[in-house]
Amino acid sequence: MTAKDFSGHDVARALRKPTADDDKYSRGVVGLRTGSARYPGAAVLGVEAAWRTGTGMVRYLGPARAQDFVLQRRPETVTADGRVQAWVMGSGTDAAERDAAETAALRGILSGEIPVVVDAGALNLVAGATAPVIVTPHARELDRLRDGLGLPRVDARDDDAREAAARETAEAFGGVVLSKGAVTIVAAAGGWTRRVSAGTPWLATAGTGDVLGGVLGAVLAGSVAAGRDGVEDLAAAAAAAAWLHGRAGRVASLARGDGGGPIAALDVAEALPGVVAAVLRDSIA
Repeated sequence: MTAKDFSGHDVARALRKPTADDDKYSRGVVGLRTGSARYPGAAVLGVEAAWRTGTGMVRYLGPARAQDFVLQRRPETVTADGRVQAWVMGSGTDAAERDAAETAALRGILSGEIPVVVDAGALNLVAGATAPVIVTPHARELDRLRDGLGLPRVDARDDDAREAAARETAEAFGGVVLSKGAVTIVAAAGGWTRRVSAGTPWLATAGTGDVLGGVLGAVLAGSVAAGRDGVEDLAAAAAAAAWLHGRAGRVASLARGDGGGPIAALDVAEALPGVVAAVLRDSIA
C-alpha cells in the first residue's frame, strides 16, 4: 500500500515553536560531527541549515579546517563538547579516510541513548547501533547500507520498490530511513511510512544533502527537547525536515525567476526561516 503524503500541517505539528519560557537549552541543542579536511563545506552547510531552521544551540565538533570555516560563517556556533538532544554525523566524510579515534567517538555516540542522524561516511557504522537512528541515504548509499544488513538491492527508479525497501531496512536495524529522491520516503520500524513531495528538481545539486542533515538535526533536537522521542516521533521529525528542505528549495528557486531557476545549497539554507515561519503561521490561521 502506498504511503500517504506528509503535509504542511503535519510539519507544523512536528516543529517545536519557542515560548517566552524557553532558553537556548530548552529549545534544543544539536551536535554535528560532520565535514572533513577534504570536504569542509559540508560542515558549513549543515551548521548553517541547523541555525536557519531554528534551534537553541549548535555544537560543532570536527576537523580544525572545517571548524575554522564554520566559525567564519556562523561565529555563534559552539565548538566545545557538551549536552545535546540530537546528533548529526557523517556528512562530508569518507569512511576510508576516518581515523581510529574518530571511529571510536562515532561508535560511542551510536551506543548511547541520544537520537542520531547518520549520513554518508558514517552509514557503515549503523549495524549494531543501540541509539535511536535516522539514516538519510541516497540511492547508492541505500544499496550499500542494505548490503551491510544482508538485504538485496532495489530499483531506485521505482518509488513503490523504494518504499518497500525503506520499510524493510528500517525494520532490519530498528530505526528510521529517510530515502532521498524526487519523492522522499520516510519509514520507521513498526510500519509508519510517509512520502514527501515538496521539492524541486533544482535541488539535485551538490551540498543540498548536507543542508538536509542540518535541518533534520534541528527539528529532531526540538522534538526531543519537547519530550517527543519515540520512533514515530523521530520519523515525523525526518519527514518534517524533508518537507522543509524541499519547500525551501522551491522558494529559493522561484526567487530566481518565473518558473524557477538554478540554486546553490546555501540558497536553500537561507530560505528556511521564511518557510518555517509560513508553515507555523498557516497552522495557526
